[in-house]
Amino acid sequence: MKKILVIQNKRIGDVLISSVIANNIKKIFPQSEVTYFVYNYTTGVLERNPNIDRVISVKEKELKKFTNLLRTIAKIRKEKYDIIFDPYSKFQSRMICLFSGAEYRIGLKRAHKELKLPFYTHPISFLDHRSKNCGKAIEDRINMIASVFELQEPEYAPKIFLTEEEKNYTRIDSLKKPVIMLGILGSTPQKSMPYEYMVEIINYITSNYYGTILFNYAPHQKEEALKVYEMCQNKDQINLDIYEDSIRGFIKLMNQCDLLVSNEGGSVHITKALNKPTFTIYSPYVNKEHWCSFEDGDHHDSIHLLEEKPNLFSSFTLEERRRIEQDPHSLYSELTPEMIFVKLKPFLKHHLISVTN
Repeated sequence: MKKILVIQNKRIGDVLISSVIANNIKKIFPQSEVTYFVYNYTTGVLERNPNIDRVISVKEKELKKFTNLLRTIAKIRKEKYDIIFDPYSKFQSRMICLFSGAEYRIGLKRAHKELKLPFYTHPISFLDHRSKNCGKAIEDRINMIASVFELQEPEYAPKIFLTEEEKNYTRIDSLKKPVIMLGILGSTPQKSMPYEYMVEIINYITSNYYGTILFNYAPHQKEEALKVYEMCQNKDQINLDIYEDSIRGFIKLMNQCDLLVSNEGGSVHITKALNKPTFTIYSPYVNKEHWCSFEDGDHHDSIHLLEEKPNLFSSFTLEERRRIEQDPHSLYSELTPEMIFVKLKPFLKHHLISVTN
């Protein structure tokens, strides 16, 4: 029996996307034992996945301590994994790979300044461009497998697995339908559009469509979420009482909602895995080509500043991304509500019932 480890020390969306590795490697080695090594706040998106046998969770800050990293390396080495996948290639994961003793150490190549050590037996280059509508991030992960093993009929879509009890979530049964989830804040300030722009979007939805608005945000962002709420009109259509502060709770809640309009982030990838309609507003510094999974202009649509104003910046080189990240809000301010509405209004009209009908 093959022992397989997937190291994905990143945020929620990255971990969910990387679950496609388990879903596909089990096609090749159906009797294998697949373990995921992730940050503790991301494990909810992996729960119930029948292709994942075990999850090892760590605290992000703890893993960055060198003594803890050494202990982790020793523990992983004792496990005697046969195959390790490292899609993100951080310093910690590369060191774990280097000293793991695994026969196959498969990682994506990155330009690192550290010593050129044989971290991987199979360093895989990033694809130049995406060729499928799953988004380049997913395609790169599938390519990690297909470059080393014979993979027939790859499965590109990440999946969320719910229990019957989770499917029967009832907290929103009494709300006026449809229920529209709004991701009003990004996972980081760099991924959050200006509050006044989000408020214009909320006001447009509540003024033109039936239903109830729910807010999604991280628990530590509650104060900021309240600031957005206080700026809104039609507060009677916004329900702040129904909120879930865990990943699994959000999954249950989102599974009962009708659609999501959100800043790009993990909530979008969760909603897509639940097969609910999404409209995504990308931060200017995010490369849409990587994350625009399964967008078809109908069930899933989005907007990115680079598509609307291509002359503002031209590439996503490391230097350009760093420049944008230092001041994302000046560029975000260029992505005005009027610009967003050109694409958002047809999406809403297709999925919701107008108050004028």
